[in-house]
Amino acid sequence: MKIETITLREIRMPLVHFFETSFGRVIAAASCLLTLAARESRAGRVCRRGRSVYSSEWIETAWSTIKEYLAPAVLGRPLTAAHEVAGLMAKVRGHRMAKAAIENAAWDAEARQKQQPLWKLLGGKTREIQCGVSIGIQDSIEQLLDKIETELAAGYRRIKVKVKPGWDLNVLERIRSRWPDILLSCDANSAYRSTR
Repeated sequence: MKIETITLREIRMPLVHFFETSFGRVIAAASCLLTLAARESRAGRVCRRGRSVYSSEWIETAWSTIKEYLAPAVLGRPLTAAHEVAGLMAKVRGHRMAKAAIENAAWDAEARQKQQPLWKLLGGKTREIQCGVSIGIQDSIEQLLDKIETELAAGYRRIKVKVKPGWDLNVLERIRSRWPDILLSCDANSAYRSTR
């Protein structure tokens, strides 16, 4: 396998429903899409969306890191398998999301070339996995409970809810009292500070 081209595109899309975390409410998402061509196969992956307050990586850092360092490290290099891509990018510190976009696209390209499902190429044993969903902070607890009900009815087996100071214990108690047995997690996106 040889990676011949890497193409980056930035897209912006409105969300069907707002997504709110402790950082604020988002109504549209920006993403950097990466397309990799390796001989006859093409594969695409999202490399990053979000804002700089959430992570040290965002569209601009992913874009420039891929363009200046990661793409030159992998383009045109003969590879026996996709797992070799990580080693070619190892000299660049950090930038895990940008690296993951290239590596994931390389795995996808190898699976396409071998006409094999990706799960099988990665050594998976089952064709299906139980999926989860992340639900942002809502305008009311009732609205959140309705969204959880909808997602459980759609087949999601893991529910993650966003929390922040003032939108936490009472919310989680209400969820747990209604669904005592669901697999539930919460994510505050670093909104809490240590009291030490």
